[in-house]
Amino acid sequence: MEGAEGIEGKAEEKVVEEISLKDLSRKLDEFAKVRNWEKYHSPRNLLLAMVGEVGELSEIFQWKGEVEKGLPNWEEAEKEHLGEELSDVLLYLIRLADVCGVDLSDAASKKIVKNAIKYPPNKLY
Repeated sequence: MEGAEGIEGKAEEKVVEEISLKDLSRKLDEFAKVRNWEKYHSPRNLLLAMVGEVGELSEIFQWKGEVEKGLPNWEEAEKEHLGEELSDVLLYLIRLADVCGVDLSDAASKKIVKNAIKYPPNKLY
């Protein structure tokens, strides 16, 4: 999912606006529509594409061993590449949820509540 409709050419600029999952979903839907890609965006195809992107994300860490939080020893180009791959995974996840009719914000919020009940803070792990 390279680029986005209406923002091509701005890849070098830092985008600092906050954007919701719903906004991203709308942008991805429009991106697919104007390219006539909707016919390819079945749940299975989107899942497999996301798994491929997770593989690319994994390759970044493959031979690095453990890394410190914040990645203080990484070059800026490595961090930028990481951001791109993380974004690819996120965008496919959002598109998959949308195509499946899942409100990802709602599902994630409910999952956090379930996990809080399942793993209370006063229990030792």
